[in-house]
Amino acid sequence: MLEACATLIDEVGYDGVTTTLIAERAGVAVGSLYQFFPDKRAVVQALTLRNVDKFSQGITERLEQATLEHWWDAVDTVFDVYVTMHREIPAFGKLHFGDVVDMRLLDDRRDNNAVISDKISELISGKFGIPMGEVGLPIAIAVEAADAVMKMAFRKNPTGDHAILDEARTLVRGYLSSRLPV
Repeated sequence: MLEACATLIDEVGYDGVTTTLIAERAGVAVGSLYQFFPDKRAVVQALTLRNVDKFSQGITERLEQATLEHWWDAVDTVFDVYVTMHREIPAFGKLHFGDVVDMRLLDDRRDNNAVISDKISELISGKFGIPMGEVGLPIAIAVEAADAVMKMAFRKNPTGDHAILDEARTLVRGYLSSRLPV
């Protein structure tokens, strides 16, 4: 059902998707869909949560495989995983981390970018021994800035305008270099 929802979002957008369409595409009765999800928003929330897990797993796997000499190597890894997901994961380019649906889709107490920045902060803090109190706010600001510029890159080009993506990376690195230990 999640795959069917993702494919439909790519085809007709979030507003064009209905629970009936999701059930038809998944080859199940709409009643079966309602056994698991009360409405379209719940299906999209599950899809988005799955994408957050893929994002976290992708970052964790790459960080474990890579030789990271500095925190900005980890930041580059985060960028690379995000861009890859945007290009390869159905509906990710339209949903991102759920902000299209609801700014608090991932957690009803915090906005979606706060959830993502907390995950990134934890990874960088744990990997490089930078206290959370020093990394949390700068990462939150960097995520907000990167989110806006990266959305621009994918509006300009469905696979991401390379020049704009490079600028986003430079922007984040420059800002974080002035806030995190070198």
